[in-house]
Amino acid sequence: MSTSLFVEIDGARLEYVRYPAVRPDLPPLVFLHEGLGSVAMWRDFPQRVAAATGAETIVYSRRGYGRSAKRAGPHRVDYMHREARETLPALIRALGLMQPILVGHSDGASIALIHAASGHDVSGLVVMAPHIVVEDLTIASIEVARDTYRTTDLGKRLGRYHDDADHSFWGWNDIWLDPAFRGWNIEALLPDIRAPILALQGEDDEYGTAYQVTGIRDRAMVPCTVALLPACRHSPHRDQPERTLSLISTFVENTASVGATPGLNTKI
Repeated sequence: MSTSLFVEIDGARLEYVRYPAVRPDLPPLVFLHEGLGSVAMWRDFPQRVAAATGAETIVYSRRGYGRSAKRAGPHRVDYMHREARETLPALIRALGLMQPILVGHSDGASIALIHAASGHDVSGLVVMAPHIVVEDLTIASIEVARDTYRTTDLGKRLGRYHDDADHSFWGWNDIWLDPAFRGWNIEALLPDIRAPILALQGEDDEYGTAYQVTGIRDRAMVPCTVALLPACRHSPHRDQPERTLSLISTFVENTASVGATPGLNTKI
């Protein structure tokens, strides 16, 4: 893991790491973490992707996560839209990135989809265990996470990765369990995406059904490859790291090659 750097976006300090390009012909990669993620919680996976592809790779922590500054005021149910349409574009500009490939996990995958659907110029999207609708399964698992946080040392363990674990956890958990969030849905945005998509999901994902990726495939008007991974829960990069690394590396290479993007609406 590289040493964390910091950049100021809209008056707040964001933590990031940067792996330099070995192949400047490839688009840069920007990693977007899950609901409780951070730079450190990706562990060595972004570095492995950077080494395998040769692409410049950026990994950052959203506000309130990792070592990034906390967001002032109450948590808001539109946090993914705000991140996709305000913070992420500002970060991309500040770091001088052009037409990145976004690599998102869970909430980060949803942010990537919203960003691309909002007219921002990206070369491709890798979405791992994305959310496009709120499912009963998701809510049930988040309720379990809430109870686990209250009754175990989960907060202490998360404290290794976040400056304020309570702020990070409840900022995610409270929103997902807010009745106002139950109708959250980004299906209508998907036809507006103009970049190829690789959508990965574990067959045993405890936070979402396969609809979360097949729904993207069925609505996207761009090449979209879906991979359902066996013996895999919510984190393909942890549960099936070699397969996930191979799929991402191939997608990055194909996306950079004119006319070699994955086939429209395919499944592998």
